Amino acid sequence: MPSQRLSLQQKLLQKLSPQQIQVIKLLEIPTMQLEQRIKKELEENPVLEMIDDEPVDQSDESENSESESDEFSLEDYMDDDEIPTYKLNANNYSKDDKQVDMPYSSGISFYESLTEQLGLTDLNDQQKLLAEYIIGNIDEDGYLRRDLLSISDDLAFTLNMNVTEQELEEILEVIQEFDPAGIGARSLQECLLLQIQRKKGTDATLLASKILQQSFDEFTKKHYDKILHKFEITEDQLKEAFNEILKLNPKPGGSVNNPQNSSNQVIVPDFTLDNIDGELILSLNQRNVPDLRMNNSYMDMLKGYTSNRKNATKNQKEAVQFVKQKLDSAKWFIDAIKQRQQTLLVTMSEIIEFQKEYFKEGDETKLRPMILKDIADRTGLDISTISRVSNSKYIQTHFGIYPLKYFFSEGMQKDTGEEVSTREIKKILEECIGNEDKRKPLTDDRLAKILKEKSYPIARRTVAKYREQLGIPVARLRKEL
Repeated sequence: MPSQRLSLQQKLLQKLSPQQIQVIKLLEIPTMQLEQRIKKELEENPVLEMIDDEPVDQSDESENSESESDEFSLEDYMDDDEIPTYKLNANNYSKDDKQVDMPYSSGISFYESLTEQLGLTDLNDQQKLLAEYIIGNIDEDGYLRRDLLSISDDLAFTLNMNVTEQELEEILEVIQEFDPAGIGARSLQECLLLQIQRKKGTDATLLASKILQQSFDEFTKKHYDKILHKFEITEDQLKEAFNEILKLNPKPGGSVNNPQNSSNQVIVPDFTLDNIDGELILSLNQRNVPDLRMNNSYMDMLKGYTSNRKNATKNQKEAVQFVKQKLDSAKWFIDAIKQRQQTLLVTMSEIIEFQKEYFKEGDETKLRPMILKDIADRTGLDISTISRVSNSKYIQTHFGIYPLKYFFSEGMQKDTGEEVSTREIKKILEECIGNEDKRKPLTDDRLAKILKEKSYPIARRTVAKYREQLGIPVARLRKEL
């Protein structure tokens, strides 16, 4: 029998409290989602309530009951002898303040649009149920990335419905007739074909359709000679067909979810920056976020219990225990909201201070190299906290609305010793590629040499990395007739 050993081990573990976890979660979400999160908390916690701008009557709340060794202490819920009532509007707007219109969504969502169109079809109830299931599997770009066999298996296991691939194929064909054209495609080729087939049958569109059907691989790789030879056409005919294809949308879902579409704008800036006589004024956008407090009646209930604890029944004790849990939850939530405010403002203030010259006029060339650690060091906050603040957050400035991520970039030294942002290098790359001869596009090697001539010592592989980050294809795929 193997011998057994006992040993002691010392480990250092960091465990986050429920309050810390709540702060972290609130820190990650942008203003629009915060509004929804607060509404959810209000629905789930009866102790939490919204307040208006009128002062709260707390005359009777200064009478603190004394209880010798009571496990429920009212002091836990008091802040300088007052119930915590935090004004969440960090920029202290009054009703008379000038209201700045913020972007908002007035349209319908992508999936609502498809569901509405489904209601206009002559499918029976079961077919509509299957169609809804397929629509639910379409991604934001408008593609059905899952194969119909997998969907058939899902329906069998989850809804106990035995549906063949052929049945699903027929329903998918109905969905693919919906707007926008190309919706429900399973590949880029199918997406483009669905769109070109809806166009007027001119010579150019008919040729474009043939190229997409029969020579899609050659089309994506821009092997023009092979296409010219295969279809026995002229360069002018090929250009016309290509122009028709280039008008198509490779991401049809984006035409509904497009953030540039003012009727479906969902970007709400988390910060507003005003330049008033050369002074930069930062404020946190809390305009649609309600002010919160804890309900007085529940505080009174807890007071009554602490003053008459000895005579309390079992049911009263259980009720008070429930109230205490809800009071704790409400206080933690209000504290977390307040901490979120402070962290956002501190972080954004340091970003603005770091990039002060840029924020004065919005001149991109004045953006300094800046990484998360730079702001973490200036604020004393953890890098992960700075990352959470900068993720999915936007600032409205006098020169446009920008995501916070936009202001972060790595740096490098030029041959002259000057430190520059990688954003500056990317801008030069874009200009070089934009001005190139499309019949002989610049290779990554050639781009690296051009940058070196401009005192930017960049390796070819780094050029390739920056080019990919800009969403620019390799030279071979940029070639045009």
